[in-house]
Amino acid sequence: MKIRILVATHKPYWMPEDEIYLPVQVGFADELGFERDNTGDNISSKNSNYCELTAMYWAWKNLDADYIGLAHYRRHFTVKKGGDKQTLPVTGKELEPLLKEHDVILPRKRYYYIETTYNQYIHAHHKEDLDTARKILEELYPDYLDAFDAVMGKTSGHRFNMFIMKKEIFNEYCKWLFDILFELEKRLDISSYNTNDSRVFGFVGERLLDVWINKNGIAYKEIPYVFMEKQNWIKKGGAFLKRKVTSGKSKKD
Repeated sequence: MKIRILVATHKPYWMPEDEIYLPVQVGFADELGFERDNTGDNISSKNSNYCELTAMYWAWKNLDADYIGLAHYRRHFTVKKGGDKQTLPVTGKELEPLLKEHDVILPRKRYYYIETTYNQYIHAHHKEDLDTARKILEELYPDYLDAFDAVMGKTSGHRFNMFIMKKEIFNEYCKWLFDILFELEKRLDISSYNTNDSRVFGFVGERLLDVWINKNGIAYKEIPYVFMEKQNWIKKGGAFLKRKVTSGKSKKD
């Protein structure tokens, strides 16, 4: 069983040493000594708008493995370590028995409780992003509309563009996802977006994962994820309240 979990990064950072991990440098940062997403068939030049999905595209077109996953330099899949003081990234030895029973592994869902997936997005970004993505689905993949609407109405979802998938399933997902995102790129004018909102195709892709999973009835196993740095919850809470006050950003505003 050959497992490769890409660890997308744009800067020097600690990397897990287990052989299942493949650090991939994304974008145009100075050479870090890792695999680059700008070799072979690639969309590395789009990294500022697609985020870690440029590494995902590179893997789809260039990487051979039985299972392919995506993680981030600061965020990893994990399993609970009984008695350990520090939670560490999952190892290949721990993953193998899970993958013998499940073709797809996802991070535990993130819960918003008082917001739907759609409302959370438009409070943080531009509503045109998701509205246009829905129009594209209606044209290219109309049988996915019900799943899209259902996912947008939920108050939880799988986030961070994190997953581990059997290669055949991964290929199918990438074909569908990039069909939509490349068309979305043609239709959206992001010239007025700030630096964060310009990462729009990564953000939209994050929300489309559950649409594809749900529509295709993909059985999956959820496992925890660990953030490798301390989070400032006061700052995050303040940002949430600010979004609620200035919600529904639109280029028409």
